[in-house]
Amino acid sequence: MTSWTAQDLPNMTGRTVVITGAGRGIGLVTARELARAGARVVLAVRDPEKARRAVAGLPGTFDARPLDVADLASVRAFAAAWPGTLDILINNAGVMDIPAARTADGLDLQTTTNYTGPFLLTNLLLDRLTDRVVHVTSQLHRQARLDLDDLDWRARGYHGMRAYQASKLAVVLFSLELQRRLTAAGSRVRSVLAHPGIARTGLAAHSRSNVINRLTFLTNDAEHAALPVLYAATQDVPGNAYVGPHGPGGLKGHPAIGRAGRNGLDQATAARLWPATEALIGAVVSGR
Repeated sequence: MTSWTAQDLPNMTGRTVVITGAGRGIGLVTARELARAGARVVLAVRDPEKARRAVAGLPGTFDARPLDVADLASVRAFAAAWPGTLDILINNAGVMDIPAARTADGLDLQTTTNYTGPFLLTNLLLDRLTDRVVHVTSQLHRQARLDLDDLDWRARGYHGMRAYQASKLAVVLFSLELQRRLTAAGSRVRSVLAHPGIARTGLAAHSRSNVINRLTFLTNDAEHAALPVLYAATQDVPGNAYVGPHGPGGLKGHPAIGRAGRNGLDQATAARLWPATEALIGAVVSGR
């Protein structure tokens, strides 16, 4: 097992990378390291000015553009304004175990932030991608149950952690089906997954699971939690690779290719999830 670190990044000169939620935490570390390696890094964030301050003085080339992945109009506007091609899209923005809330489109906020918005963004940018899309997921997808008839938590009672787990399982299944479609189309673009193990970031700050942030022996700081994302974004990994820490339980350690949970490898469910998501977005767009 090699101890891969950010110092092993390849020369990224001439490459353009879009990272959602890049103003702090894992996204900011990922942006910093890719820019240091020579990439042009676009911080796709809700507050571009705050993101510019976060990277001020860092070496490399940065651009900050407004994007709220929980707002489908914002997602569409970002994609419509994108000039030319891009090499790598990293769907990093996310929330965890938040109270029930609805977006401006009337969708579940947590599901939209973690899955539905990135699904739309990826599809809108797909014909301009030249290399890969990296989806940031969680080991908690293994505990999830996905209700394809109620992706938006309307028929069921909302539960913050279950909604988080389900959204991350949806991300894993999305990657599986996206890679199948890319392969069938003869595309060289890859869809890959990365998870940080258990990361000490602000993600769980408002969750009952925030207690994990005090268990430093089990967790990764943002610097180490970003390594699987950096590895998945830059190394020669196969389509739908699942990259995370190599240690016991995938909790911490250096990045390595692992295997998603059995529920994330169900091709039949992945195939059904895609039109169910399109229907959800279509219902919002059409006002039905």
